[in-house]
Amino acid sequence: MDRRNFIGSITAGLATSTHLLLNRVHAQTDATGSEFDKLTKTLLVDWCDGMLRRQIHQPENPAVHGALACPACDHIHGRCSDALYPFLHLAHVTGDKKYLNAAIDVYEWAENNVSQPDGSWRVSTQPKSWRGTSIFGAIALAEALHYHSDVLDAQRRVHWTARLDKAAGGYLYRDFKKIDFTNLNYGMTAVYGFHLFGRLLKNQKYTARSHQFAKRVKEFFTEPNTLLWGEGKPNNNRSGRGLLPVDLGYNVEESINGVVLYALEVDDKALLELMVKSMNGHLEFMLPDGAWDNSWGTRSQKWSYWGSRTSDGCQPAFSLMADRNPAFGTAAFKNAQLLRRCTSDGLLHGGPHYVSHGVKPCIHHTFAHAKVMALVQDRMHAMPKVDTATPLPRAAANGVKHFPELAVWLVATGPWRGTVSAYDSIYKTKKHDHLQQPTGGSLAVLYHIRVGALLAGSMARYILAEPFNMQPQPGEDFPLTPRIETRSNDRWFSNLYDLKADVRFTEKDARITFDIATTLQDEDRQVVADEPSKFSMRYRFDENSVTISATCTDRKTESNATLVIPVLSPSGEKVRQVSATRIEIEKPQGTVVVESNVELKIKDTAIKDASKGRVFNMVPGAEAIPIMAAFPTGVANKVTCSISVV
Repeated sequence: MDRRNFIGSITAGLATSTHLLLNRVHAQTDATGSEFDKLTKTLLVDWCDGMLRRQIHQPENPAVHGALACPACDHIHGRCSDALYPFLHLAHVTGDKKYLNAAIDVYEWAENNVSQPDGSWRVSTQPKSWRGTSIFGAIALAEALHYHSDVLDAQRRVHWTARLDKAAGGYLYRDFKKIDFTNLNYGMTAVYGFHLFGRLLKNQKYTARSHQFAKRVKEFFTEPNTLLWGEGKPNNNRSGRGLLPVDLGYNVEESINGVVLYALEVDDKALLELMVKSMNGHLEFMLPDGAWDNSWGTRSQKWSYWGSRTSDGCQPAFSLMADRNPAFGTAAFKNAQLLRRCTSDGLLHGGPHYVSHGVKPCIHHTFAHAKVMALVQDRMHAMPKVDTATPLPRAAANGVKHFPELAVWLVATGPWRGTVSAYDSIYKTKKHDHLQQPTGGSLAVLYHIRVGALLAGSMARYILAEPFNMQPQPGEDFPLTPRIETRSNDRWFSNLYDLKADVRFTEKDARITFDIATTLQDEDRQVVADEPSKFSMRYRFDENSVTISATCTDRKTESNATLVIPVLSPSGEKVRQVSATRIEIEKPQGTVVVESNVELKIKDTAIKDASKGRVFNMVPGAEAIPIMAAFPTGVANKVTCSISVV
């Protein structure tokens, strides 16, 4: 379908402005309502109005009427009918019929275009597309009916309820027979989903399936940090290092929600205790600005800095469990604030630099996350205190924390936070189709308390693993992970493909040093043959700077390798090349200085124009200045770059 044809049919305006509507919604709540309440409410209204502006109105064309047009994709997302829940919530709270009409229209579009005889919904209009996401659509429909069916007329209420029963008792009950039949987030979400269906439809067989799944939840946690595993192909695959597949984004934005919501409903104290341990383990990875550091995850191809592209959001579990650990509330609040900063024109963008780079947002982010904001609002009456008084673990951290089940190390000294990854659990390993997250001992994240994220690793090669759920890469595919690289016979070799890198670290006073032994390999794990392949890398974390060194340890010939350091920086920040070996980047809270022992170059840049010299990667939705430091010719075999903030 040509997106341009139906974009033009979107309603031109709304009768009530977002500002006025927010005043109405806020007036209906206690004037002393929490800031978290106000923030989640504001996001919900802004996003729903943004989706309304993109809802297609062509009653004569049922193939598109009621669907949500995506600014970024040339197809309609089959899951856009999930938006019926947040729409129905606002219809109930505000009494504004535009939201009721929007909910009805998007529901009818799904029934006309992606609904299947067995009760499932396809993820797209393509006949053989994936149907497992029906669990999420069914939960959205069930939540809408549970909390807001009063705004529906009696006939439609009966019809929607029967449709839910068809989904629950048909495809879902038939194909969701065990919790780990596919990626774990489906089964973990179904723990809550089947309980919700059983309660709403008064059908014990759904409740029994929920309890059946819940009994197995405890099987899927790593030692010693109680992280959920199961996001792999197959979901119990062991890597070369013997590690299980773990993905932070899907865990915190879907799986944990499902288990926590179920455990709270049935008051399963043992399961809640287990989930507190697991949430503590996952929370170690939240950056001080509320971002989820999923640089290392098996499905980091969908990392969008704030979470994962098509999952729901961390707010339900982390806010509702804030009485057990106040830092959970901090996480829910700070992540929602980050979502606010990544929202423009009513839509959630898939990273912090979409707007500065001119990248259109996929609407999937918005309708998925609007669901959880509606649920948070519907559960606000039972919400414990949620604020940011308790610091996040990573904000208060000091030293190195090793996650042996991941081969990942979190670093904290002074204002610096870092992530070093040698994680070798690969989501897909088919030849020429490696979904390769940062590994090889890479410095996958570097964060400074004052100026924010400076390094954030991407896939080695951006691959549309899920064509209906991922946006194409705009422009050149340039990885954002710091690395050593070389090109030989038209092939690209880098430490990013080394699954066997050796990582060691030492701590002395306030200095932390990582030493990595690695080799340069291509996507098929072939080591570069006609030039040096063996290198060492060193990351030295001091109070005032972080130094990245690369040394060629293979002396058989000169190396043509380059140390690449893509420093995150949105277009508009001033960049100065002060000398051949020094580059300065002005940020709102300080100036980032990159210095080297060799000449520094910015790839394909017009340095006099502050808007140039940027690359953009969909993972994690950020712009960067691609700084290159080539190994010198002659006897020297070492490149050293330091990063500081003044």
